[in-house]
Amino acid sequence: MRLEILDIENAMGGVLIHNLADAQGHKAFAKGHRLGESDVEKLRALGKTNVLVGMFEEGDVNENDAATRIANAVCGENISLSAVSGGRVNLFATTRGILKVDDDALNRINSLDGITIATIPANQVVAPKKMVATIKTIGLAIREETLREVENVRRETSNVIGVRELRAARVAVILTGSEQARERVEKTFTPAIVSRVEELGASVVSNEYVAHDERAIANAIARAKNLNVDCVILAGETSIMDARDVTPSGIAQAGGQIEVYGAPVEPGNLLLLAYANDLPIVGAPGCVKSRDTNVVDLILPRLLAGERVRKKDIVALANGGLLL
Repeated sequence: MRLEILDIENAMGGVLIHNLADAQGHKAFAKGHRLGESDVEKLRALGKTNVLVGMFEEGDVNENDAATRIANAVCGENISLSAVSGGRVNLFATTRGILKVDDDALNRINSLDGITIATIPANQVVAPKKMVATIKTIGLAIREETLREVENVRRETSNVIGVRELRAARVAVILTGSEQARERVEKTFTPAIVSRVEELGASVVSNEYVAHDERAIANAIARAKNLNVDCVILAGETSIMDARDVTPSGIAQAGGQIEVYGAPVEPGNLLLLAYANDLPIVGAPGCVKSRDTNVVDLILPRLLAGERVRKKDIVALANGGLLL
């Protein structure tokens, strides 16, 4: 777009760069208004003989058309779009789920001239109609080649911004400890774990208490597998203190493999995450007995939405992992 100060007769077809006010200070013309023949007399009545306008050049796309194309390119699953206005489109969740954002794709698009996309933090639970992102073009026109770059990103990454729906997941809870501690452990851990699960639309279908013993833990996991659960949560009288501790050894006996032990999150450094094939097994630290936000709250929604959380995902929690 070429900016010029032109006399009003020659400015037709251009778009106003700034608002124009009448004698009372009220807005007579809004910036971005594309001038037509009918505007000449109105401008003359405002005492204008020339105006600053943007003149479209070949390859320019106006802000609203450009914003719409960008929105369509970044819009993933379970996302709806607002109407476009002033080069802005807002994105909303259409279902309850986990906001997923492809950081690399988002950074590539935001590095292009004239495009800004802002999101709320990824991997949090969002409700239907929750605004999750906003797109705003900078300037009144975007180059066609820039928009094609955005659309190339879309071809490489079909879900730049999306919402992964929370399932009605089935969860097995296994508490471990001595017989003497059973009443205390069940009383302190069960309500907090169950409420976490149910708040995410899932249900606890099995809640066992077993001895803090490798074989007992392995057998409890096997029983949970037979119930076709989507996630197992292990917690108990004592936290896991080593990757070769009793609980990890029991998980291994049940066919599980440790994905990560230890998380850069406080509360929750002693988190263990394992998988038995596709079944996630969470070795929860002692802080899970509190309803204050801790590491379990950061990963459980993602697991219940069916995401395979990897070690790199746990490592990435470090930035913001101090949950004061």
